[in-house]
Amino acid sequence: MKPKTIVLYPGLYVSHFVPMMQLADAILDHGYAVAVALIDVTMDDDPTFAAAVRRGIATAAKAKPSITFHKLPRIKNPPALTSIVGYLETVRRYNDHLREFLLRSGARSGVHAVVVDAPSVVEALDVVTRELGIPAYSFFASNASALAVFLHLPWIRVEGDATLDIAGVPPMPASHLMPEMLEDPESETYAATTRMIRATLDADGVLVNTFASLESRAVRALGDPRFLPRAAHREMPPVYCVGPLVVLGKEDDDERKENCSARHECLVWLDEQPDRSVVFLCFGGTGAVTHTPEQITEIAVGLENSGHRFLWVLRPPRGGNDDDMVALLPHGFLVRTSGRGLVVRPWAPQAEALRHRATGAFVTHCGWNSALEAIVSRVPMLCWPMYAEQGMNKVVMVEEIGVGVEVAGWKWRREEEGGNGVVMADEVEGKIRLVMESEEGERLRSSVAAHGDAAAVAWKDGGSSRAALSLLLSDVDARGLD
Repeated sequence: MKPKTIVLYPGLYVSHFVPMMQLADAILDHGYAVAVALIDVTMDDDPTFAAAVRRGIATAAKAKPSITFHKLPRIKNPPALTSIVGYLETVRRYNDHLREFLLRSGARSGVHAVVVDAPSVVEALDVVTRELGIPAYSFFASNASALAVFLHLPWIRVEGDATLDIAGVPPMPASHLMPEMLEDPESETYAATTRMIRATLDADGVLVNTFASLESRAVRALGDPRFLPRAAHREMPPVYCVGPLVVLGKEDDDERKENCSARHECLVWLDEQPDRSVVFLCFGGTGAVTHTPEQITEIAVGLENSGHRFLWVLRPPRGGNDDDMVALLPHGFLVRTSGRGLVVRPWAPQAEALRHRATGAFVTHCGWNSALEAIVSRVPMLCWPMYAEQGMNKVVMVEEIGVGVEVAGWKWRREEEGGNGVVMADEVEGKIRLVMESEEGERLRSSVAAHGDAAAVAWKDGGSSRAALSLLLSDVDARGLD
């Protein structure tokens, strides 16, 4: 008997692709086949995304025959993906290819459901649900608290930096949202984002990359059908918390010996360091926002003055290249910190580094995948938002979950206003010392360890995330009988 098939339609960036591939593994465990319909237009300019896709395809071919990948034909002259407007236009122009793929796959008889990356829902939903009648679910790659805030955006009107008060979420300044969203309600960006949010509410359900005990207040709020403002004139669709969907990055001793020659230099270096002694700094993948030369200097001075061991993944400022980076560091920095510090460029295996016994703290841009990887690795965080929903994530990580401290001075500013605020060396040094040396740091370590233990339980038999996925698949089966 042919297994039931669920189609996954990932987003255009690695941070959305990777957790969806972890979801694919979980779906396989329940006896379904998975087909991945892939838009690969961003792979040429994002080597991290390209590597993740190649790895996923190779793994499926070798060990997971029930996962198949299907690259949709490329469109001509794709729009620039510098804003949500260009992103949605790109997805819209792929609708014909998505339709053709689903029809070839048997549409309603062969495809039992489609899980669509949340930003793509607004353009893909017409094809999947309204034309072909296939149940469609939205996949929200971030956390439940961010989802709660986003779902209110079409009905939020704020002035200045007013405090937002939304059920299930800690109060937060409006500036911690994506600033361009609230500054100009007449803009194309605002219109595109609100369309995307409204489309999410039209899906048959929403999958969220979190687990129930991590964000219990937000999860309870989202589970209330009356959660949305009255002006929305609709109830919440079902929300399924199916996280943490992260790459575990765990090496056992046999793998370490077998792959010694191929292991990244930073992992070999970490092998030589004491337990929980290293501060790991990584601010996103190779396509992420980068620091200015001034900020790189301040980080270097703070690291040197802290006296602690460090592993720093350093990427060039916008418009720079790898050859320029050593010149950006203070004169003699690499010599003075030799032995207790390692600077790698421009990428490192983050999940493996976080899982390493030597890693004691993580300086992060607060991307949600990174936060979850740190939580499952039981590593406390120094929270330094840089773009997108990361300001919201910082509030959740520091004030709600209690797994990190804020690095002060990061304030978002537009480029015409001089760019983001500069975090000074004293702040970098002070927060490193706080996490690595103080009682507050020990409390953070205990808190993140407890959440890490809960994350492990969530996917075991009887765990909340496994139960949520079972509910989702039961809903898929029920809709298939309609």
